Amino acid sequence: MSFQTVIGLEVHAQLKTQSKLFSGTATTYGAKPNSQTSFIDAGLPGVLPVLNEAAVKMAIQFGLAIKARIHDQSIFERKNYFYPDLPKGYQISQFQHPIVSDGQLKIDLGDGQLKTVDILRAHLEEDAGKSLHDISNTHTGIDLNRAGTPLLEIVTTPCLHSSKEVVCYLKSLHQLLLFLNLCDGNMQEGSFRCDVNVSLRPIGQQTLGTRTELKNLNSFKFIEKALAYEVQRHTNLLLDGQPIHQETRLYCPVKNCTEVLRRKENENDYRYFPDPDLLPIAIDQDMVLLLKKTMPALPADIRSSLEKDHLSTEDIDYLLTSPAVIQYFNDVKTHSHAEPKMIVNWLKGVYQAALHEQQLSFEQPPIAATKLATLLNKLQDNVISNHLAKRIFAHLLSKDEDIDFLIKTYGVEPLNDGKDLDAIIKKIIETYKSQADDYRSGKDKLLAFFVGQVMKEMKGKVDPAAVSERLRLMLREL
Repeated sequence: MSFQTVIGLEVHAQLKTQSKLFSGTATTYGAKPNSQTSFIDAGLPGVLPVLNEAAVKMAIQFGLAIKARIHDQSIFERKNYFYPDLPKGYQISQFQHPIVSDGQLKIDLGDGQLKTVDILRAHLEEDAGKSLHDISNTHTGIDLNRAGTPLLEIVTTPCLHSSKEVVCYLKSLHQLLLFLNLCDGNMQEGSFRCDVNVSLRPIGQQTLGTRTELKNLNSFKFIEKALAYEVQRHTNLLLDGQPIHQETRLYCPVKNCTEVLRRKENENDYRYFPDPDLLPIAIDQDMVLLLKKTMPALPADIRSSLEKDHLSTEDIDYLLTSPAVIQYFNDVKTHSHAEPKMIVNWLKGVYQAALHEQQLSFEQPPIAATKLATLLNKLQDNVISNHLAKRIFAHLLSKDEDIDFLIKTYGVEPLNDGKDLDAIIKKIIETYKSQADDYRSGKDKLLAFFVGQVMKEMKGKVDPAAVSERLRLMLREL
């Protein structure tokens, strides 16, 4: 018997607000345990939550980006369960009336395959605290710094059927959240976490099989491995006629297997009811329209624009790795007449290597975009060779100086009698006879080609103005 894998995803994205969802406490990662905890976060009696408006606006922005329905009214509810790091005994979340529902995200599976992923809902909820099991042999510590941190839970329908589709969707969603500036996307810090609901059914059957939930997966690699293991486990049980239990499981990377955490609850087990301390959210359409007007450029729109520059898919994918990269590229392009391909090559080659070595990123670029633009202009105009440009770039990493000064310092040597230069020019003209004929027939732009060849041969150690003058003369004479 053959089976179809059916997968639905729940992504928890931590929103980039300055304070928590219902208190004014900070959300800085890595702070001393319980140093960012208020009476509200700790669930002390008599305290009342106050909604963070910025989180609501971020949820609306996400809904606009996925062309979803933005509800006029939304209600917070209490999701009741007991766990040591949930001091109130309930989590404030949304169930029946989320802010966003019925959206879509198109993903590229490669080889021209596109898939539309249906997003059932996106709702706000507060995060729980964190249990620390390794601080004592006899006790578990509770850190409430994370308690109350605003999360946007993004839930798909069960419309995915392979780990490839899952990872493509998650990477696309991760990228979208980064470009919307809603989430920093740091999976290691838990800012972007995923729960995977997986089930199998015989091919051709419409009814979904019993599902298991893989909880808190925080890397694309672990998601692929956990799914592979779980699909095989389901398959073996079904072929052996054994029941599959609805349960929550954790992935163990050391053993490369999933292990039972608890039997999975149903919605009615949480006893949802409207939170009496929070009024319904009334979303004003004027605010929605204002947010729509101020939306940043989305990855799909940026990709379409970059394709007009005749860049490869690989180049575009690199520029879209983060908003900082594409912003730096655009800044260089604004101040430079260098070809876009040349700019990309420098960013993902020489510049990226330098950033890696210095443990920096394009968010803190050591060389300003305007300075790199000036350098690439010189290279584009064949004023300097590629070798000299890299040498100047290396100098600029440690000291910001005038590029013309650096060219004189490192590069150009005065010509003596010019015999060496004439010999090289003659050799190049003879090598590129057809280009020389085209130049003589009126294609003046080919002069730059010949200048580039000479500069390359002379390793940039010659005045390009002198090269241009000699080339014009010798192209007419030879």
